Amino acid sequence: MGKHVNLTAADSHQLGGYRADPAGKPKGAVVVIQEIFGVNPHIRSVADRFAAEGYVAIAPALFDRKVKDFQSGYSPEEVAEARKFIANPDWDGMLKDTQAAINEVKNAGPVAIVGFCMGGSIAFLAATRLSGLSVAVGYYGGAVVKFADEKPKVPVMLHFGSNDQGIPLSDVETIKQKRPEMEVHVYEGAGHAFNRDGNQAYHEASAKTAWKRTLDFLGKHMK
Repeated sequence: MGKHVNLTAADSHQLGGYRADPAGKPKGAVVVIQEIFGVNPHIRSVADRFAAEGYVAIAPALFDRKVKDFQSGYSPEEVAEARKFIANPDWDGMLKDTQAAINEVKNAGPVAIVGFCMGGSIAFLAATRLSGLSVAVGYYGGAVVKFADEKPKVPVMLHFGSNDQGIPLSDVETIKQKRPEMEVHVYEGAGHAFNRDGNQAYHEASAKTAWKRTLDFLGKHMK
């Protein structure tokens, strides 16, 4: 459904990405932000799903500043390799690249950002620091708690799993306390990456509920 695209950030860095367009007139656009595994088949499928819902969807390749076109699977070896990218995250660089993606699709109408894992943290930071967004949704963003003192400029929804080994529920409670204006959901029995279908991390009931909530949230705030 989609195609490869090239983007240029404000500092002239050039990066790739994946874009999927809806069949008819778009309702708006969604910037889909990757996990640490790059713009891989799962992230492209998420973009395709948003396109099927009537949105222009774009997933910028946020690791292109380090390795062009990085994609990864989920074997222990691949996970270890992917983790190297976030040992010292370049948040500013990734936000510049996210802004480039927002700018690329803003002519489609209101723009949302939806991110997963590392991308969930980027989605929150985009809501606080970037321009051109109407709404933000983050799935299991482990670094959100570090930045929770920052105030979002747009409505934000966050999704977490109760059994996430990397994000303690105490962090989720801290986020709720610091940002009571945000909509935060915790899914019982779900672990990290519960939206990643086709993988052992997938928790179907939670993923379906979170997806419906996400679409409803976008529909409410993208007008």
